[in-house]
Amino acid sequence: MQVHLVNPSDTAFGTAVITPRWLYVLAGATPESFGDPKICDESLEHLDLDSVQPGDVVGIGIHTGNALRGYSLGRALRERGAWVIFGGIHSTLYPDEPFERGGAHAVVRGDGDLAWGEALHNAFHPAPKKVFEGGRVEADQFKVARWDLLPADSYMWASVQTVRGCPKHCSFCSVWRTDGQKPRQRGSEVVIEEIVALRRRGFRFIALADDNFYPVSLTDLRLAEQQGNQHKVEELKAIRNERFELMERLAELPKDMIFFTQITMESAEDPEFLEAMRRAHIKGALVGVEAVTAEGLKAVFKDFNLAGDKLVQRLQQFNEHGVHILGSFIFGLPTDRQDTFAATQDLAQKAGLTFAQFVMLTPFPGTVDFDRWEKAQGETPATVEGIPLTRYWLIPAERRPKMFMPHPTMSSEEMRALTQGVWDEFYSIRAVWKRSRCTPTLRARLAFLFISKLYRQMYASTGIATDSARRNRANRWARWIAKPCRRLFAAAPMPELQVPRQTRLGLNMADVAAAGAAPFKVLR
Repeated sequence: MQVHLVNPSDTAFGTAVITPRWLYVLAGATPESFGDPKICDESLEHLDLDSVQPGDVVGIGIHTGNALRGYSLGRALRERGAWVIFGGIHSTLYPDEPFERGGAHAVVRGDGDLAWGEALHNAFHPAPKKVFEGGRVEADQFKVARWDLLPADSYMWASVQTVRGCPKHCSFCSVWRTDGQKPRQRGSEVVIEEIVALRRRGFRFIALADDNFYPVSLTDLRLAEQQGNQHKVEELKAIRNERFELMERLAELPKDMIFFTQITMESAEDPEFLEAMRRAHIKGALVGVEAVTAEGLKAVFKDFNLAGDKLVQRLQQFNEHGVHILGSFIFGLPTDRQDTFAATQDLAQKAGLTFAQFVMLTPFPGTVDFDRWEKAQGETPATVEGIPLTRYWLIPAERRPKMFMPHPTMSSEEMRALTQGVWDEFYSIRAVWKRSRCTPTLRARLAFLFISKLYRQMYASTGIATDSARRNRANRWARWIAKPCRRLFAAAPMPELQVPRQTRLGLNMADVAAAGAAPFKVLR
């Protein structure tokens, strides 16, 4: 009997950008009695069904975007006699679907650190359970990722998670609902140990795959102080101190290492934090700008961001501290007009963003936007070939409507064309070459050009689905340039690298645990 772990994907590029961390965490959660699991990330190559034998156990992790592919695999593998277990964020939100659509024998909801092992043992029980509640695991229950099972020469970046959960409540995001608004942090020592293990293998680019690397803002602290909530103040200070302690430890690692993370715009008003990021070699961050107008920000519950010229100035703060920004913008908000697209493009250029993505407002399950959209559809939503539009992820991509949430003033085709125009202009050769001046050498500028084009091609179908011919061309381009780009990120392994000694502690860790900052939730 063999255990398999599968990350479904419709498109395989041969090389992927970031390691799918959850696969290797679940590999670490697999009891030793089952042996080493076989791992298949279909963004590299599609699963060979013949590699799965009757009696094998297969774990399939799905999010909304790859659920249909996951269900197809599940049915095929069950027909071959495998025991099929589904998990992931989508299975957590819709635990009945894998049984109805994917041939599932069992479903794990929530974190798999403990529940995955239970589900494996249960596969051989005479009266097996169907649903396992993983919940939100505590820090001392976090499983170590099995990076020793990572295939060589396949990924550009490794991934490590330091904090789980986000205190914000953006309408388009499900994190604060599924993972909670209370940040749960790993201790800095275990994070550094994991990063060192990856650098030994030749990874010098690491994505800190956090929901929000800046879990406590200066505004949060100020409000708690104004409310006279001293317990909350101390709890927030403990979380913040742990962030600084982690960044101090990151600064002790080899100088060639580069980190990338995800933070909120509010961090730009915190120069002390940005300076700590610079010292820690955190040279890039995804920032959710979302909209360039105050009305648009209010529509997505993100009015803590700035708009207009103030937004440009705020974004430029990152550059001044050596942090390159991947700005994320949303099109399709009710407040958007035709001139919003040009205004967004202009702002992205003025703010000096290194990279940007322009996505269409999509109602993802578990979000406020989805709840509002589903409610507006009523009890008899529109259907496509018998499938309710409110379950759009079950509709094959080539037959899905181009837009789920109709806009009050623009047609879906008009919005698709305008969005495509912004992508094309921002990633034109001229614009990319101009932005490449942020790199120190001609070789680095050429690398920046290749990476920018790769990013553009890999995300060609972001937002409103483009036609299949264009999507296929983009996938071929991405596959062609992915491997040369991976070599740009490769580094010589450092097998003798040791974990730097911890020279100082920013705070007493027992006090942190008592303050409630210790729990940590893994990637699903």
